[in-house]
Amino acid sequence: MNLLPSPAHKKDSLRMEHPPRIERLRIRNYRALRNVTVALKDFTVFVGANGSAKSTMLDVFSFIAECFSEDLPKAWDRRGRFRELRSRGVGDTDSISFELKYRESGDASGRAPLITYYLEISEEKGRPVVSHEYLQWKRKPYGAPFRFLEFKKGEGKAVSGDEPDDEAEKQPSKLARPELLAVNALGQFQDHPRVQALREFVTGWKLFYFSSEEQRGQPEVGPQEHLSKTGDNLANVVQFLQESHPNTLEQILRILQRRVPRLEKVEPKIMEDGRLLLRFKDQPFDEPVQARFISDGTLKMLAYLILLHDPDAPPLMGIEEPENFLHPKLLTRLAEECQDASGQSQFLTTTHSPEFLNAVAPESVRFLARNEEGYTEICTTADDERLCHFIREGGGIGDLWMEGHITHGDPNLFEAP
Repeated sequence: MNLLPSPAHKKDSLRMEHPPRIERLRIRNYRALRNVTVALKDFTVFVGANGSAKSTMLDVFSFIAECFSEDLPKAWDRRGRFRELRSRGVGDTDSISFELKYRESGDASGRAPLITYYLEISEEKGRPVVSHEYLQWKRKPYGAPFRFLEFKKGEGKAVSGDEPDDEAEKQPSKLARPELLAVNALGQFQDHPRVQALREFVTGWKLFYFSSEEQRGQPEVGPQEHLSKTGDNLANVVQFLQESHPNTLEQILRILQRRVPRLEKVEPKIMEDGRLLLRFKDQPFDEPVQARFISDGTLKMLAYLILLHDPDAPPLMGIEEPENFLHPKLLTRLAEECQDASGQSQFLTTTHSPEFLNAVAPESVRFLARNEEGYTEICTTADDERLCHFIREGGGIGDLWMEGHITHGDPNLFEAP
């Protein structure tokens, strides 16, 4: 439901290529996400009280990406195994599952065929198992979807070719172990281009949890193309931009200078011991300051600007609570820049900031709240006609949220035990 035009800058409607996009994700039995379906926009913002599973929502994408880029057991172990991953209160034999509906790169209309990827994970003898996995698509507006890959516990069949259909022969195959993902294995072969495209898409996802303490470190010298999850390689990425994309770095620094008073220059310096030191020079002083003495907000803003101006942006990226350590008056423009960046990357974020929300198109906001059973529910502005009326009258969604007109997940409405 398009309630209002986005306050963010308009993206170029003449773009010939449209990056891959997730349209809908269904999650079952993943922590507080017992059974939720969320529709995703190019830019999606998750809002809710503390403990409403906003971070868990981002972690779903991180978990799936790690299953592809590393393997399922590592992602499973890292999160406390099924004891911590499976929703509380469900049966010991209940599985965790994800159903991803997405479109591959296509023209600006985004009308590439809708593809569904399903991943179900269960536990056997204390180890994770891919109990069911399939890929299917619907290339025509009529008829049933065609499932061109399906595996259960490491055994199944797949159709090769650029446009698999029901007339092609399904080739049986057996993986080495039942915890392996079939799409990860077959996606490394060129005769499965649809599977390969999914693998490249998911392994490209980037979820960021920036730590200003780690950004203050002094890493070893060497340019690095992309920021790490925590941003501990911030100096390396500045070095990469300085050497390979100086115009992009200049643009980033011009924006940073407008938002950080008296900032003149940011530069990486190679130390004699082989470490890389990021230095910030203020006007009118001659000597620059080391990153470890710079404010959290300045480091965070530099990292966000690098993300948003990445010359080779990931297909999907997410950041948690970008308002932390930033002045409230900077958040409106930051939200607009996130919207702009969604032309290149599908962008996900969580927030508690009304200033940030006021600059977000209302149809991009997802409200999370825990129900009486303890599980998370998700609703949108379109689910509340009274709220839609306020927005049509010009109310900012952040202001309406703070004024109590949005009750979904409002912590002030929770009754004391």
